[in-house]
Amino acid sequence: MTTTGRGVCVVAGVECRKLIAQPQTWIILILCASAPFGFVVAMRTQSAVPSDTLFGRLVHESGLATPLVVLGFAGLWGLPIVAAIAGGDMFASEDRHGTWPAMLTRSRSRSETFAAKILVACIFATLALALFATSAVGAGALLVGLQPLVDLSGVLLPPRAALIRIMLAWISVVPPCLAITSAAMLTSVATRSSVAGVGVPVVATFALQLIAFADAPSLFRLILPTTAFEGWHGLLAQPVFYGPIVVGTAVNVVCAAVSISIARRIFLRRNIV
Repeated sequence: MTTTGRGVCVVAGVECRKLIAQPQTWIILILCASAPFGFVVAMRTQSAVPSDTLFGRLVHESGLATPLVVLGFAGLWGLPIVAAIAGGDMFASEDRHGTWPAMLTRSRSRSETFAAKILVACIFATLALALFATSAVGAGALLVGLQPLVDLSGVLLPPRAALIRIMLAWISVVPPCLAITSAAMLTSVATRSSVAGVGVPVVATFALQLIAFADAPSLFRLILPTTAFEGWHGLLAQPVFYGPIVVGTAVNVVCAAVSISIARRIFLRRNIV
């Protein structure tokens, strides 16, 4: 059977309804929405600040520092986990529940089913990231205020200019998140295990981050997929530089494309019993 846009949309609608019905979906979204507020409340109740992080010294002075501090921590831990969860169970859940035979004997082709699952997983990962970013900005604005922000070069940015750069900073981590989601789906398809689908990409991401923290050559660090979680630093400097974001985006687009291509090949050749 051929792959059609209508067929992909039909299957995607079914996958969206299944995703909405799962408790873990709502748990992830609630955590993304509430974690930044919890962070700000914790900072407001103590005099100490995370001074060893970028913009950590400014969390009491400007609410616009909050989304950047949250992004720094989330890039290390939260976002890779959320991205892996978004893709790690998308295919393996059908193996766990034994629903592949019923699904693939319907009027939609394997290609349409595969494309729809990829689409829904990427949309969910992006939605969770957008909710995280919106909550971080809202928490800082509501609980601290929209005071001007001092950037990494010591230049005072007015709130409007700072908000634009914060928005771009969060957008810049979309490619590495989707690359992790794609790797999680590849692992899920290859192993037929949700645990492996989530765990392997997360462990691999943490391992790459440890390598980046080590005394590795700068060129090697630049082409690591996880380095893209730090590319936004150039947006908060004078003059602004986009090189790390451009390279990180290109690397992660390639990684995502390779993961999806291999996963599709495995899925279309799979024997369903």
